[in-house]
Amino acid sequence: MSKSLPSNQNSKRLSLRRPTTADLDFLVDLFSRPELVAHRPDPTPDTPQQSSAKLARDIDHWDKYGFGRWAAEAKGRLVGFGGVTVSNDFEGLNLSYHLHPDSWGRGYASELVMEALCAAFLTLEAQRVIALARPANPASRRVLEKCGFTFDRDVMLHGAPTGLFVVSAASYSERQRG
Repeated sequence: MSKSLPSNQNSKRLSLRRPTTADLDFLVDLFSRPELVAHRPDPTPDTPQQSSAKLARDIDHWDKYGFGRWAAEAKGRLVGFGGVTVSNDFEGLNLSYHLHPDSWGRGYASELVMEALCAAFLTLEAQRVIALARPANPASRRVLEKCGFTFDRDVMLHGAPTGLFVVSAASYSERQRG
């Protein structure tokens, strides 16, 4: 993909920016929380080294492709990470997001997902965005469906059944005209 995103942009309540190494302490805290990793096949919290590797992958993705997962801030403080990345396993860009549990229930997830879809379809000109949600995580499924994703099929991911959800460029455009 030859298009890129600006390294900073704003939605209604979120400031979205390219992640930096200064975000590591937040990421270590985020992925050490049992409630955040509860829906993984292995719900063991990440070690600081694993969180550091995640951050390095996010930074490298921005360097390689000119877009990726943002660090999301609300009211001047970091609340999570999310956005679209190149998928090696499925057709289309891959949407992912993780919000700090202190920020759950405030609509930030939906706002972040909608901003990511806008960037994917209007700026990056993607034809399809996919997202993955485990059956044990109905809150994630609700966010995806609220934002226009439809269930496509079940897939096995890391040894566990996972729902594959899809938004096409055509369905996104139709929903925006809505």
